[in-house]
Amino acid sequence: MESKDYDLVLCGAGATGLASAWQIVCSYPSLKVLIIEKEPEVAFHQTGNNSGVIHSGIYYKPGGSKALNCKKGYQYLLDFCREHDVPHDVCGKVIVAVNEAEIDGLNRIYERGQLNGLKGLQLLDGPATQEIEPHVECLQSIYVPQSGIVDYKAMAVKMKELLEERGVRFAFGEEVKSIEQNNRIKIHTGKSIYVSKYMINCAGLYADKLAQLAGFETPFRIIPFRGEYYEFKPAYEYLVKHLIYPVPDPNFPFLGVHFTRMQRGGIEVGPNAVLALKKEGYHAFDFDAKEFLEIMGYPGTIKLGLKHWRKGIDEYYRSFSKQAFVQTLKRMIPKVEAHMFKRGGSGVRAQAIDKEGNLLDDFLIVSNESIINLCNAPSPAATSCLAIGEMIRDVFSKMIE
Repeated sequence: MESKDYDLVLCGAGATGLASAWQIVCSYPSLKVLIIEKEPEVAFHQTGNNSGVIHSGIYYKPGGSKALNCKKGYQYLLDFCREHDVPHDVCGKVIVAVNEAEIDGLNRIYERGQLNGLKGLQLLDGPATQEIEPHVECLQSIYVPQSGIVDYKAMAVKMKELLEERGVRFAFGEEVKSIEQNNRIKIHTGKSIYVSKYMINCAGLYADKLAQLAGFETPFRIIPFRGEYYEFKPAYEYLVKHLIYPVPDPNFPFLGVHFTRMQRGGIEVGPNAVLALKKEGYHAFDFDAKEFLEIMGYPGTIKLGLKHWRKGIDEYYRSFSKQAFVQTLKRMIPKVEAHMFKRGGSGVRAQAIDKEGNLLDDFLIVSNESIINLCNAPSPAATSCLAIGEMIRDVFSKMIE
């Protein structure tokens, strides 16, 4: 086996891994850097399979890491896309309350948006909403002009090109099998042994596993939630002009099934959120016995299921019933019918859960003197990737001082 020596090895070539490498290389151009990715290309999992939304930061607790990094990352992302010709569109969105019970939640979101510094937010009644989205029926909505869409896969490919221009090497198709720490870090992939002074773990769904291989205690587990999509058939795309979101359930960490105009073309609806039966379980019957036992045997998964069993059943029902899925969409656009949609793709969210069944809501970085682990990076991590990368760069800077 060949042994190769680097200043920094970064594991994971999704948005957060690439953005972290970019921030570090821009600050420390002389470093010898390697990015290891077990897949054959960048953005293979979460980055390449999400809904492609540029989040404004309206939902997040003011002053929290999500709110601060989404606001900062939003501007960094737009600047990067404009400078490097990455396809994107700041098209705006509406968040709609369809009944009286959702009005309080909508008003709280509006207040958060104001506290998070979003300008130009508008509270609209039903007729005013229809001036923006003619086929939506609601009591009230928030128009969010900052929201947009982007091709995150294209962004990741551009980052890879820029990193290679700066001398960063990539090792694709190599999965980390073990990590040894002495004076240097030895990373075994089965094909090579890479030796490095520093390591960064941005492995997404497997971030907890890599942290454990590196000797960290992890009082949480990364649990996979599959999000499934339908797409409008072309003849019905006229029903959606921008982005249309519901008022999210405050007891559930996901934003709910929504309508998204995609940067690459077409209109996508979804995602739902169902527990996957393996880490990379993109399809309903994808199954891995070892990973299934680890997921279902974890106390946090059991406690989460007991807390949200009714919601979980609803999500699984929508997963197998197109009619039930579309019924959720009809709350916002009553004209939609099942025959207007075809099956779309799916993605898997990496969500950290503690032993009590609580979903970790914020970004989480755990480090020692030589290794940095990005252990939780839920939405809006793609929007925030360059701000998260900046956070990781700042931790790295203290290591090498």
